[in-house]
Amino acid sequence: MVAAFSIMNSELLRSIREQASAIAAEVVAIRRHLHAHPELSFEEKATAAFVGACLHRWGIAYQAHVGGHGITGVLKSGDHQWPCVALRAELDALPIEEQNDVPYKSKHPGIMHACGHDVHTAALLGALYILNRLCDQWQGAIRFLFQPGEERLPGGATLMIREGVLAHPVPQAIIAQHVYVPLRAGQAGFCSGRYMASSDEWYITVKGKGGHAADPQTTQNPIYAAATLLCRLDELRQQLHKTEAPVIFSVGTVQGGTATNIVPDQVTVSGTLRTLDEGWRQQVQQQLVEVVQETEQQKHIEISCNIKTGYPVLFNDPVVTGLCRTAAELYLGSSCVVDLPVRMASEDFAFYTQLVPGCFYRLGTGNPERGITSGVHTATFDVDESALETGSGLMAWMACFLLNHFRTSAV
Repeated sequence: MVAAFSIMNSELLRSIREQASAIAAEVVAIRRHLHAHPELSFEEKATAAFVGACLHRWGIAYQAHVGGHGITGVLKSGDHQWPCVALRAELDALPIEEQNDVPYKSKHPGIMHACGHDVHTAALLGALYILNRLCDQWQGAIRFLFQPGEERLPGGATLMIREGVLAHPVPQAIIAQHVYVPLRAGQAGFCSGRYMASSDEWYITVKGKGGHAADPQTTQNPIYAAATLLCRLDELRQQLHKTEAPVIFSVGTVQGGTATNIVPDQVTVSGTLRTLDEGWRQQVQQQLVEVVQETEQQKHIEISCNIKTGYPVLFNDPVVTGLCRTAAELYLGSSCVVDLPVRMASEDFAFYTQLVPGCFYRLGTGNPERGITSGVHTATFDVDESALETGSGLMAWMACFLLNHFRTSAV
């Protein structure tokens, strides 16, 4: 299949590479503008306006204000019986003070594109430019999604889905790429099946009765109950660590008290829960609630537990991921395509994959020789910008590859 497809579409493959090279400098400029003007989750008004201006300049119709500041649209080519593939990128940045000394350093204090969403958005714009220029060489529909609020619950994916971005037309597949510094620019990585973890936040409040430490008989000190609770939570963590299913259960904060001679009214404890199995996820949530209830009864003190259900497990459809990997091998060369391990980080792209077969892959952006090695969510994160040409062309090629597969398999 690979050889036949490669020969049949060698002209399209060559054209995509040529267009990716031609637009590369503009895509880099777009990325630098976005990087210098980051906006936090659900505040991406100027970012969305800039993306819209690019699409308008290229003659690509779009719909704005979807799920907040999201942008969507559909590129179409060929007859009305087309299949559809969706492409997604994120718009938001992180609350981090950038420490890089570069011309495109963030101009907004305390805000930085430290997760590469500027790269994702610029690369998707580049892919759309390429696909629009070559619309006579492919057939189908390309749904594009520039999504707000990936970094914050409830996740912009849920809001865009609610507004119907996965309908009219219904995509047969959805793909997204994410920067990955451990891979060099020019490489790409894939993981089929369960790839990224669910992510839940939990918040526990132990309510006592505050007062002067010299009058303990008039108080009910919540710190002692919280200490018992923390021991129980650590026991739960150790039990989960022994299970075969990958689980992360972690306490992140403990807050209570302001002075040595004051008994506080309450103590709060919070943390995270991550799993790679939705059924196991529900079981651990229930175990947490049971630990809280048992401690409440044992210590005769009010303890409440609030679990904020976050992003689900991200599942890469084996068929779609296999096709995307094949496409990447044709575009980059098989030596530049690698297998990736499962990650316990989370992504709201998982919401799309619950409804549409998807592939979330990694775009290599590292360059050790140039010192580009800092990981995402750090103040010194940056990318080898040659990856932008790769990201634009690869995404455009993957979309065409998938469309061809869906058309031919339906015949």
